[in-house]
Amino acid sequence: MKFVVQRVNNASCTVDEKITGKIDKGFLVFIGVSNEDTEEIADKMVKKLLGLRIFDDEAGKTNLALKDVGGSLLLISQFTLYADCSHGNRPSFINAGAPDMAEKLYEYIISKVRTEGYTAETGIFGAEMTIKLENDGPFTIILDSRDIIKLK
Repeated sequence: MKFVVQRVNNASCTVDEKITGKIDKGFLVFIGVSNEDTEEIADKMVKKLLGLRIFDDEAGKTNLALKDVGGSLLLISQFTLYADCSHGNRPSFINAGAPDMAEKLYEYIISKVRTEGYTAETGIFGAEMTIKLENDGPFTIILDSRDIIKLK
């Protein structure tokens, strides 16, 4: 599982000219699921995501977490995070999770984040989405479950 986390001042997702999700200060998170991913892996990824201390404190140090700043999340499914560009110029997506399984894990992640008390806006799984954002920093973090699980 991969999360690309962008610290944003605001972000929105539009599908067919309708806004499906919109946040102010918080995280825009692109979520990629592989066939190897499970709810247990998702739990570890969500824990790491929600614990990230990447907002500035009063001294200008990145020391505050999402909850400390009252931030929200915009969660977007993105199978292209599993693009394999090792051969030729046309990416292969063979490593991306099967759509049914990936959608279940995406919905699980949304539910988990909300259960933890966070506001989570979303895109629409499998849809053509337009994402607008104002990156704060810019500050972008890549979380990969292969690295997170090694830490445990």
